[in-house]
Amino acid sequence: MTPPPIGRIVDAEVTAVSRIGDTAPHSAFTDLVRHGGDWFCAFREGTSHVSGDGVIRVLASPDGRSWTSAAVLRRDGSDLRDPRFVPRPDGRLHLYAAAATGEATKSFRTMAWLSPDGHRWGDPTPVGEPDVWLWRAVWHAGAMYGVGYATREPRFVRLYRSGDGVDLHPVVQTLFAGGYPNESGLVFEPDGTAVCLLRRDRDSATAQLGRARPPYRDWHWTDLGVQVGGPALLRLPDGRLVAGVRLLDGRARTAICAVDAERRELTELVTLPSGGDTSYPGLVWHDDLLWVSYYSSHEGRTCVYLAEVAIGPAHR
Repeated sequence: MTPPPIGRIVDAEVTAVSRIGDTAPHSAFTDLVRHGGDWFCAFREGTSHVSGDGVIRVLASPDGRSWTSAAVLRRDGSDLRDPRFVPRPDGRLHLYAAAATGEATKSFRTMAWLSPDGHRWGDPTPVGEPDVWLWRAVWHAGAMYGVGYATREPRFVRLYRSGDGVDLHPVVQTLFAGGYPNESGLVFEPDGTAVCLLRRDRDSATAQLGRARPPYRDWHWTDLGVQVGGPALLRLPDGRLVAGVRLLDGRARTAICAVDAERRELTELVTLPSGGDTSYPGLVWHDDLLWVSYYSSHEGRTCVYLAEVAIGPAHR
């Protein structure tokens, strides 16, 4: 029997916003997770958007309201960028980030830190291949899958699989190649279908939506006709898909969007208070609200914010 179609999201409302990270000259590139009943938000602190002094700050909160510093991750000689939390099936928490080194010609290596509680983090471990930046990853059916993108020519994205979150094996060597593909969001449906929202920065630079069934070697891609940055993708409990992105249509802003994989549409639902240097959200569904970490410079200095977004009921 064919399952009934999943309802569409037609409305959303920002119900609360607070600034939670503002101690550095530039605080940006966030991710958000609930682990062990607490909230954790990770982001880069540095002198500017691109500087050689980037470190990863991890904040912790029992309630999403009051935040304290849980850890600062550093690596000598490296600019640490774009932290991503990946909860593991064994109850521990991985954090992945890129270590950028060099001046005129930068090299990138994905690094992984492991923690039992979000406060105590082990030493960094290099994962994947040099100059293929593992962007986001997620565990599914006993394995971790992640999409990495080439930081040098030729530009492409590659799909990896790992049994331990460290030893990465390519599943698809070239997942997508046209138009400089790079950042991505990745989720799995209950039937095992993988869905990928992919940013591109050349040619028309329009985002792509990819879908594949196990074993994830045969992907079908659709051009969404819009340009996005910093995509994060989340499946709600009722099956609907939402994305947090920077929309690049002439007015810089961080937005929450509905993703309709069947209709192949990405539709803006609500704009978060944002502007200028902004985006790179983390998404968590909790207590019937969408919690969103992101950064923005709309108040003058680039800071990290936490928003709560109410999502309207499904409409057929």
